[in-house]
Amino acid sequence: MQRFFVSFLVLAFLGNLVVSEKARAALNSNLTVKNSLTINSSLTVNIDGLKNQTGQVCLSLFSGSQGFPSDGDRALQVRCVDLEEGTPAITFENLKPGSYAVAAFHDFNDDGIFNLNGLGIPKEGFGFSKNPKIFTGIPKFRDVVVIIVGPKNNIWIELQYL
Repeated sequence: MQRFFVSFLVLAFLGNLVVSEKARAALNSNLTVKNSLTINSSLTVNIDGLKNQTGQVCLSLFSGSQGFPSDGDRALQVRCVDLEEGTPAITFENLKPGSYAVAAFHDFNDDGIFNLNGLGIPKEGFGFSKNPKIFTGIPKFRDVVVIIVGPKNNIWIELQYL
């Protein structure tokens, strides 16, 4: 009986050592994650599928579903670039690691507005991160979200024209 009790104590002690090692590893991993959250990341968005090189391409970066995709006032960052400069690549800087979605449109008449016809059908090209096919309406934030984790991130958006 005494041998069983001693064996039990030894096993308990060794078990605590293993748990302590796991706890130490978890603590170190949490510290690494915490430190990585302070990294400033960037997201470069490359645009494909332009019908022509007139006007500008405008992109809105969202960090949540509120306002996505049409309320530019709720966007984290908004960028427009003239198309005279060739194939556009727009970079959003100083991002914290996390979930983001991008909405883009080809503002070919340079008025800064995503133009629709009388039936509400887009007159200008548009696209979203993760390039969903648009059949019945605009995608939800969760359907086009991209995860930013490292210092430099790149995505492609293929514009669609209806």
